[in-house]
Formats: sequence, C-alpha cells, structure tokens
Amino acid sequence: MTEAHRRRRNSGRTTLADVARAAEVSPITVSRALRQERSVDPALVERVRAAAERLGYVPDPAARALASQRSTQVLVLVPLLSNALFVDLLEAVHRVLFPAGYQPLIGVTHYDTAEEELLLRTYLPHRPAGLLVTGFDRSETARQLITRSGVPCVHLMETSDAPGVHCVGFSQIDAGAAITQHLLDRGRRRIAFCAAQLDPRTLQRAEGYRRCLRAAGLYDPRLELLSPERSSIALGARLFEEVLQRQPEVDAIFFCNDDIAQGGLLAANRLGVPVPGRIAVAGFNDLAGSDQMVPPLTTVRTPRGEVGQAGATMLLELMRGGGAEGRCVRLDYALVVREST
Repeated sequence: MTEAHRRRRNSGRTTLADVARAAEVSPITVSRALRQERSVDPALVERVRAAAERLGYVPDPAARALASQRSTQVLVLVPLLSNALFVDLLEAVHRVLFPAGYQPLIGVTHYDTAEEELLLRTYLPHRPAGLLVTGFDRSETARQLITRSGVPCVHLMETSDAPGVHCVGFSQIDAGAAITQHLLDRGRRRIAFCAAQLDPRTLQRAEGYRRCLRAAGLYDPRLELLSPERSSIALGARLFEEVLQRQPEVDAIFFCNDDIAQGGLLAANRLGVPVPGRIAVAGFNDLAGSDQMVPPLTTVRTPRGEVGQAGATMLLELMRGGGAEGRCVRLDYALVVREST
C-alpha cells in the first residue's frame, strides 16, 4: 500500500491508524508511544516515531482532547500586544505552561469589555483547560460566562480579597502614591499627572497620585491631563507641551506610562526645557529604553514577568485539582530613581 493510500481521502492528513500500520502496531500503542509513556518499550517508541516522521504525521490536538476528555489549551486574554508590558507577561506565561503540556491561546480585548465578552463566547464552548484574564474590569455578562463555564480562572495584574477569587498582581494605587511621594521628597510641589488609555490600572495609579497629594495638602485637579488616546511617545510629547501651556508653574510631571514619559523628555529636549532643573519627569513600568533617555527616566519597575509566572503556576495548580478556595498573591514593585527627577 502506498503512502498516498494511507491518507484520508477527505482531508489528506496522515492519521494515527496510518502510523500504526506502518509501524506494525496497534493505534493505541502508537498513541502511548508518542506520549512517551514509561510502560512502552524504548525500541518500540523509536519505531513508532520513525514511522510518524516518515509519514509526516502531526497529532490532532482536538482529537486527543476528545479522546482524553481533557483540553491542553489555556485561554489568555490581554488588552494589547503592542504594549511591551503584556508581551513580557505572555512570555512568562508561555515559559510555565508549555513545558507542562499546555498551549496558550491568546485573545486581545483592546480594552473593550464587549470585545472581551465576544472572545469568551467564542472560546469557552471549546472547554479550554484554564483561563487567564487581565484585571477585574469586565461586563457582568462576561463574569457570568466565566463563572458558569466552570473553567479554572486566574486574574492578572490586580489584586482582590473577594472570596473564591484567584489573582496575582500588585497595588497600582500604592505604586502611584510611591512615585508621587518621591517627587514630593525631591521638593516638588506643583506635580501634574498625565495619563493615556484610561484603563482601570491607569486610573488606580491616578488615585494613588491624588491620595498622596491630598495627604500633603497639595492636590489640584487642574494639574491632571487625562487622554483616552492610546499611550504613545507622540502623545507624551503633546501632553508635555499642553501642561506647560496650561500650568506654567508645574515643577514635576508623573506620566502614567513610560512611553508617554519618554515622549515628554523628548519634547523637553526639543523645547530646551531643563530636566530636572526646571521640571522633573517620572514614568511608570520601566519599559525598554527608559534608562537610555536623556536624562535617564525615573520610573516604577512593575513585576509583569513575575505576575505571568506566578499566575500561570497558580492556574496549573487549579487545573490539576488544587487550590479551589481562592488565593491572592501580592507582588512588589520597585521605585527606580534616575536623573530625570
């Protein structure tokens, strides 16, 4: 029988049965050999693998999941792939899940609760093994979809003490207050806050900024510039110029993210505004390039890789039947002081 005859006529794919015939064993033996079960003789494993390679056999994950009644896919929902913060998180998730036999399936919500709801409606019926979601800001329908699915779920980047919730993150409010307090400690008294995107974590940093300045008796709502535009270097440059035009007495700016802070520094250099002599500039997240700015950018280093690793590890435990009572892991952030303040 030729190899062409061994292929399914309707799809052209080589099947498990094709490999079994070529290796002169049963299909169940092929399955056990390719899973590298210890009970299969090593010489037989090598024979099966050689036949599979010769025929170009690729295991069908859907068929395998159907046979075992267990999916190996984990749905991971993040707001953006253009933000290095979430790329770092996803890489950490992959490093934990893939060696454990799970494949991350990435969905991008674009900070849109309706889009997140659509992703959940699309993928949850396929019964993924687990679910990683960003934060807690979602529609009530999305929350119900997650709860009713019965799929183990871990929330990333934010924390909660709600019963039954599994989450890994850090306090965005405390981190926002810490960078603001640093500016106060440097003698700054007219501190502006510039923000983009206005997602829940950005607004939590804003709340930390407000709490710190209120405690010092220095909060002025006129010093907040909140833009719904996507965070970018170009937007940061525009916000820097707008701050100086509206409030020329400002002596420091806390930017909600490093990319807009980098844009602010570039604008300051272009306009000849001394940093930190005339105005101090601080960012958030310690993104790539912040340490190479002129001057290097003071910022908050956030534990996004650690969040991804700890969140994926927690999910592994849940998928294996442990930790059902709910747990919150709070990680630390770090104030990184450089020459811009």
